[in-house]
Amino acid sequence: MIDGSTSKTPRHHCPWMSNGRYAMRLISRYVRKMPANTSCHQFCVGVTKMIRSHYRFRFPVSRMADHPEERLCASAIIYSRLRREVWMVGDCQCLIGDEYFDNPKPYEEELAILRGNRVRELLDEGIPQQELLQPRDPAREVMIPHMLETMQNQNKTYAVIDGFPIPEQKVLVFTLGFQPFEIVFASDGYPYLAKTLGESERLLDEQRRNDPLNIGKFKATKAFVEGNNSFDDRSYIRFTV
Repeated sequence: MIDGSTSKTPRHHCPWMSNGRYAMRLISRYVRKMPANTSCHQFCVGVTKMIRSHYRFRFPVSRMADHPEERLCASAIIYSRLRREVWMVGDCQCLIGDEYFDNPKPYEEELAILRGNRVRELLDEGIPQQELLQPRDPAREVMIPHMLETMQNQNKTYAVIDGFPIPEQKVLVFTLGFQPFEIVFASDGYPYLAKTLGESERLLDEQRRNDPLNIGKFKATKAFVEGNNSFDDRSYIRFTV
């Protein structure tokens, strides 16, 4: 499962799609072609080299080093059938049997709290909730400069796939025994991950109805835009090994 990061800049590497979607497609193509016995280390090195090869002309590596917000960027969670390993690179979540695991960005909660505080200030000022559920979220705009600042730590204090060396100590690797396991992979578009897609969708809808601004028990850096059934794109994959 591959989750492209939301673009933080109008500069696009591919004219007809977002940077996150383009990163997802490139990584997907790489995964389909890599040897079955690829290790997590080999994947991290190889996928980094592949993404880096797309930085040229308008997006030279020297500029990307100083402007991480312009990089092609994605998170991925991969199961190696040959090695019976789960690899978590970046912000994603999974269930392995009854155990839940995630690998969030270290600053995500802090930014969500910052946005939530601004949302409450705007509500106290008399701004209708409906105005805060539009594509242009004034509370998120307050948070973005801080987000861009923390992105300077990308592939330093946390791991992503962006064409720069991945700190492999920040990649989670789980080796499975030989008994059967039911596994669920999901992007961070699900606030609560359950063992079935139906239950995960129900919990998502419950969040939308009870707290569309995402400032309560579950805090996020985005709200549910009016008319959308989610606050972020989402993937859900369940399989047995």
